[in-house]
Amino acid sequence: MTPLLRLIGVKKRYGAVEALSGVDLDVQQGEVLAICGDNGAGKSTLIRVVSGAHEPSEGRIELEGRPVAFASPLEALKAGVATIYQDLALAPRLPIWQNVFVGAALTRRLLGFLRVLDKRRMMAEARKYLARLKIDIADTGRPVERLSGGQRQAVAIARALRWNARLVIMDEPTAALGPAESRQVLDLIRELNRSGASVILISHNMAQVVEVATRVAVLKSGRKIADRPVEGLSADDLAHLVMVGQLPQGRPQPKAAHGAA
Repeated sequence: MTPLLRLIGVKKRYGAVEALSGVDLDVQQGEVLAICGDNGAGKSTLIRVVSGAHEPSEGRIELEGRPVAFASPLEALKAGVATIYQDLALAPRLPIWQNVFVGAALTRRLLGFLRVLDKRRMMAEARKYLARLKIDIADTGRPVERLSGGQRQAVAIARALRWNARLVIMDEPTAALGPAESRQVLDLIRELNRSGASVILISHNMAQVVEVATRVAVLKSGRKIADRPVEGLSADDLAHLVMVGQLPQGRPQPKAAHGAA
């Protein structure tokens, strides 16, 4: 099966610093791929390259087998690759429906020739996108600043669904959230995945990775050092893999995957 997304020999340099050193990575249709690593491992650079925020210095990216070169995050979004950063990029004082439809407002004809915003339709559609994520918010006219952290994540994901995103990249989605809100975000990831989207999850929380991811790729100093299914791993196993580069003695070691170092 052709991967949804494939990175082949991707390098990224900032002057004399090589942040990514020939990374090969596949994202399969319908999986939750966790990308883990210490600070400075290259995780943020990787998602910036995939999202179109930065161009790779070398290598290529394929989407469903076709080479792509995104010039901006908006171009990637239009191609079905959405990135949700830690700050969510929401406008807190604007209502939910406006945040969901930012950059893609729906209009209707008035008097046969004048086009005006179709506020009622956007409010109804926003409710439907949230309902797909099992989030029941009847009043989509509520300002985002009055929502919980988990609900704000849902709004950001609903915006990705509005663009028909097939791949959603989530950067530390539970950072600074309490246990209840973190649980809600993990449920959102599951619902998003059930809806048919693939997910790339950047996280330092090994317990959460083991809970929701199907596969994990580990980066270290800009290189991919491991790529394997999450099944059978504990949070401690994964933490050891991130820190040491291999599983604890006696545990099955990672199998070679596309581009494994």
